[in-house]
Amino acid sequence: MNGAREEADRAAIGKKSAEIIVAALFFAVGALVMYDSQRLGSTWGGDGPQPGYFPFYVALIICASSVINIVRALMIRADKDSAFVMRGQLKLVLAVLIPTALYAAAITWIGIYVASILFIGYFMRRLGKYPWWKVVAVSIGTAVVLYLIFEVWFLVPLPKGPLESLLGLD
Repeated sequence: MNGAREEADRAAIGKKSAEIIVAALFFAVGALVMYDSQRLGSTWGGDGPQPGYFPFYVALIICASSVINIVRALMIRADKDSAFVMRGQLKLVLAVLIPTALYAAAITWIGIYVASILFIGYFMRRLGKYPWWKVVAVSIGTAVVLYLIFEVWFLVPLPKGPLESLLGLD
């Protein structure tokens, strides 16, 4: 038990590494926006700014800020590099992040209602340790209520999958 506790208390990633990774991602997004703004036209035309003018300069500011953050992160000495996140904390975040990402991806293939039933059911059973009868009742009940509110009451169609088509709900 003590070994597991020590493992959870170890740093998963340092602040220096996290700063560099995030700044590099922001730089990549900024560079992509600058590139696409060039395609749209990023100069001042005879009748005013072209469509890519403002996005180009906002992206330029993002890229410059990212370079500054990378330089500042590189200046952090190894003895001053503190933990950004501990392994135990990261596991808790991933326990929510991964199922949520899978849920968002599943909506495309199986529809929002079935994906929601699986998503709610997973969290209730895995993290909440609820009995199966509660898991089934709450997850299906929630999907039915959402269907009635959005599809029947507000007349807002949400993404449906093959099961809804089979039941004639599309």
